Amino acid sequence: MRGFSFRRFFAYFKKEGKQILRDPSTFQIAFILPLLMIFIFAYGVSLDAKNIPLGLLLEDTSPTARSLENAFLSTEYFKVTTSYNRKDLINNLTNGHLRGIVTVPLNFSKNLLRGDPAPLQILLDGSEPNTAHFVLNYAQGVIKNWNIQQATAGNPSLNLPINPEQRIWFNPSLKSRDVLLPGSIAIIMSLIGTLLTALVVAREWERGTMEAIMSTQIRISEMFLGKLLPYFLLGLASMTLCVTFSVTLFAVPFRGSYLILLLSTSIFLLAALGLGLLISSTTRNQFVASQISIMLGFLPAFILSGFIFEINSLPWIIQGLTYLLPPRYFVTILQSSFLSGTIWELILPNLFFMLLMALILLGISSKKIVKRLD
Repeated sequence: MRGFSFRRFFAYFKKEGKQILRDPSTFQIAFILPLLMIFIFAYGVSLDAKNIPLGLLLEDTSPTARSLENAFLSTEYFKVTTSYNRKDLINNLTNGHLRGIVTVPLNFSKNLLRGDPAPLQILLDGSEPNTAHFVLNYAQGVIKNWNIQQATAGNPSLNLPINPEQRIWFNPSLKSRDVLLPGSIAIIMSLIGTLLTALVVAREWERGTMEAIMSTQIRISEMFLGKLLPYFLLGLASMTLCVTFSVTLFAVPFRGSYLILLLSTSIFLLAALGLGLLISSTTRNQFVASQISIMLGFLPAFILSGFIFEINSLPWIIQGLTYLLPPRYFVTILQSSFLSGTIWELILPNLFFMLLMALILLGISSKKIVKRLD
């Protein structure tokens, strides 16, 4: 048998294409699943804290204290419960019904009129550290804005030791959706790229068609590329769908280059498809292949890519492990392309390491697919 034959390759490619068209589950994984996850991340997952239950203890009931109360009541960040009884609020905080308590002390307005310090106590529930940070920052923001309004109106105001001017780059409105959706695309591509190909070779073994393929003159390289290319194109189509919905329906800004996006997606898909082929050629069972693809594709991408959890906050051993995961590099490229544009200092190193991982995974998987029945 001679070398690589494009005729055999295109024949096998055509066979895989027809298999994709005949298999409804392939389209469900490639198109329905990404859309479902995009909608979940857009509507069901949010890092924006709103309507946080907050207690406001008014030991001072003067008009000035009432003005501060109105400032807390008018913000969307808090669902405020006003009380004059400290014990009731403390019990609600202990029971988890409140996430914090702001205390307006007894001589609050008198101290303001005299020009003396008028401290406010902010008591936080530390059982949820992230929420506690939100409560503290939002409460300080409400107090700061009220303080500015009082000073503008010519009324006594708090003498804050620090009055910072805040500026936010890349995501000025602090919408978590604008960060979540670009990162979620990497998770979706990792899942469908690995899952689709994890079922390919395993399905051939389960249905007994692999033996028939082995009896033909097709070479391993032709079979390998014939299986890889259809799902690569399917992954690109799925990526196009995800980006289109993110930019048009959910108004996520895209400030980078679509050419860079296409290049990085192509490299990442090669890595994901290589992992999927490696899994399927090793297990030869669709159920086992699907479970392993979720464990090796989806979960590491979700937890260790920097999509949700900051990599620098992880233990140093786990941080080192993230360098072996292509989603780590793809998430950085996606978030840069969507939020800040084409920053070559970020794009080029991540493209390089992602390409390196793709070549390694494809190389290993090509060696695992052998023309033997044992």
